[in-house]
Amino acid sequence: MDTRADTEAFIQPESTESAALIDHAARTDTPTLRAFSVLEHLVAAKGALSLAELANIIGQPKASLHRMLQSLEAGGFVAREPGQKNAYVIGPRLERLGVDVMMHSGARRQRHAILERLVADLGETCNLSTLHDTQVLYLDRCESPWALRLELKPGSHVPAHCSASGKLLLSTMPRDERAALIRAMRLERFTPNTLDDPNLLEAELDRIAHKGIAVDNEEFVLGIACVAVPVFDSRGKCIAAIAVHGPVSRMALSRALTFVPRLQEAAADLTATF
Repeated sequence: MDTRADTEAFIQPESTESAALIDHAARTDTPTLRAFSVLEHLVAAKGALSLAELANIIGQPKASLHRMLQSLEAGGFVAREPGQKNAYVIGPRLERLGVDVMMHSGARRQRHAILERLVADLGETCNLSTLHDTQVLYLDRCESPWALRLELKPGSHVPAHCSASGKLLLSTMPRDERAALIRAMRLERFTPNTLDDPNLLEAELDRIAHKGIAVDNEEFVLGIACVAVPVFDSRGKCIAAIAVHGPVSRMALSRALTFVPRLQEAAADLTATF
């Protein structure tokens, strides 16, 4: 019996499998993929991550990780947390990339179809938005057939502190981060109903966080009322807001609030698109 041949036949599959695993590990452990891993962890983090924390998570030496972070910082993909030498958060370029992905992803048609059905049911303009810096960014919007309406195209920005969607999205932030952001914001007064006092605004955001519903009672534009509810991603994180708005001559705030169950139904449908 040729025991050598038998031995080679026996160990060959294991050797081939081991080689395949080594090859796969080599192809997936590249500088580019390690950089993406860093960005993924920063996006998922609730706050800034230190160099030491990232090194522990990624399993990479601090020196090489620091060089990578310097490159990402120079490119605008990460930023230093103010007041902390080696703590990092996502940078403005990565934020813009995330917004562009949401606005132009393959799920955009599906989201627009959900908005179209909502407008058909409610008879008023509906929009999908997210928080971008200190403003609300419209990801998508479906107009009502009425001649009297406020037109804002996708990509438009409105102040967060005086819009239903903006206040809703602010209310989901950790309180310390939210407070710091509000203190840094310019709380411009657009109408007599605009909350331009930081303390009053924070109290309103606490109420919104408790109820899960936000309203704009003619706070941005006189004569326009709005109601917004949160849209969650698959992990339960609030990623956007869906809202209905219209002129108070046709949609008083009390009537807009009756639309909340239908808005929440549409929000649940939107979850599958993120």
